[in-house]
Amino acid sequence: MLHRTYAVQIVNSALGPAALIDMVADKLDRATPEMAVFRKTHGADGPLRHGDEFLVRMPGPWDGPVRVVHRDSTSFRLATLDGHLEAGEIEFRASPAGGGLRFEIESWARAGDRLADLLYNKLKLAKEIQLNMWSHFCVRTAALAGGRPQGGVTIRTRWVAWPSPSSHG
Repeated sequence: MLHRTYAVQIVNSALGPAALIDMVADKLDRATPEMAVFRKTHGADGPLRHGDEFLVRMPGPWDGPVRVVHRDSTSFRLATLDGHLEAGEIEFRASPAGGGLRFEIESWARAGDRLADLLYNKLKLAKEIQLNMWSHFCVRTAALAGGRPQGGVTIRTRWVAWPSPSSHG
């Protein structure tokens, strides 16, 4: 499984971590690069809540259903559903840092099926699309916060073992 973190230090923003996460959760399409559109398919109108479901629309065979599996004041996490190119989860979170904000995206993903395995692991195309999309998401989040990124986006990538069912205990 591919484990990645994307982080950006945001300076010159008047927002705190909770306000930033509320704004990102409320305006997913404004933070997401134009190539992706979040469409709510399940859940009430209004703020992002635990249990809401979205279809993430992208050009090509990338459309994927996701569900909100965690939401608190400074973070939210999405998990992929059947039919998504990937199998995994992605978390968005904010915290105070050095007089500004730290915004992070942490993802755990593996190929969801044979086509995804080809695109993800053999051709490495899906991994590169993911890297570009979430890097741009970080930069757009800084702008949404009314601030600017300091020092660019830091990306860390590593391969980890897929947890066995017994490890969820």
